[in-house]
This record gives sequence, C-alpha cells and structure tokens, in this order.
Amino acid sequence: MKTDGKEDKFEYTYSAPTESERRAIEDIKKQYEPKKQADSDFERLRKLDEKVKRPPAVVSAIVGIVGTLALGLGMTMILEWGIMLWGVVVGVIGLALAAAAYPIYNAIFKRNKKKYADQIIRLSNEILNNGEEK
Repeated sequence: MKTDGKEDKFEYTYSAPTESERRAIEDIKKQYEPKKQADSDFERLRKLDEKVKRPPAVVSAIVGIVGTLALGLGMTMILEWGIMLWGVVVGVIGLALAAAAYPIYNAIFKRNKKKYADQIIRLSNEILNNGEEK
C-alpha cells in the first residue's frame, strides 16, 4: 500500500527473554500458581523442622552474646575503672552465661525434637510413600 509516495510498513520486533529473565519469570509465576498437595506437605515439613531448630539457636545466641558482653563489662570494670570486686562478679556472671549457651541450645533442641518428632516422622513417611503401594 502506498500513500504520498511512501510505503506504509508494519514493523515488529521480538526479543526472547534471556535465561536469567526466564528463571525470574518462572519464580514469580510459581508464587501465584495453586499449590500441589505434595508441595504443601513439603512446606509443612520444612516449617516443622524450622520449629525444632530455630528457637534453640536464637535463645542460645542471645544468651551467649549477653554473656560475652557481661564478661567484657567485667573486664572493663577491673582494668579501666578500677572496680575490682564488682568487675570480678560481673565477669564471672558473664562467663557463666557464655558457657551456658551451648547446654541451653541442647536442652531446648532436645525438648523441641521430642515434641515434634512424631509429626515430622509421620509427615515424612507420607511424602516419601506418596505414589507407592504399601
């Protein structure tokens, strides 16, 4: 078709997404797709495992950090401020807290493991045996 001596042209440019763009698009798409039963069971299993492991790690980290800071404060009281008796007391308390962090972790972990073990084992067996004849 010609108008005013010039041809009307239709131009179309197509560019395929790069591999990294394709992965990003698929990741976004997955967030909006309905979950399959196996996926939701696996997510429940991961959340239960996290309930067992995260609380002891957080509590023991807090206790260890507070203990280390108290030990440092006790050393500062002795070396910089010249408060010997209270520095030793604060330092020993800090040392005890820092030393107690790992046993606290173990105690909370064992309690949580005992509390959630049956649920985790049952759900793990359901996921592993899904699709297989018993």
